[in-house]
Amino acid sequence: MYGWVGYFHRGKIWGKLRELDAWIRNRLRYCIWKAWKKPNRRMRAFRQLGIEAGIAYSWSRSRMGGWAIAQSPMMRTTVTAERLAKRDYQSFTKYYEQIFHDSRTA
Repeated sequence: MYGWVGYFHRGKIWGKLRELDAWIRNRLRYCIWKAWKKPNRRMRAFRQLGIEAGIAYSWSRSRMGGWAIAQSPMMRTTVTAERLAKRDYQSFTKYYEQIFHDSRTA
């Protein structure tokens, strides 16, 4: 990530980086969903993330595929960008802002 953003930082890639960030966040949500594996574990995880029991039960037993669940409002409101950042996910756009700001001041 660092090398790629560093190489292209002089170009106008802001929009592409935002799209890439959105896709990667969805992919991370998908991986988290798959890591939970079983419906009971998914329900416990939703409960730990602050979702009430009835809603957590229904979403944990959803028949939607993993990619559809990753893009669902349930996963977007529970596994947010802030929570991913707490788990050391650094977004491309924030890194690009840092590089762009440093190159303008130099």
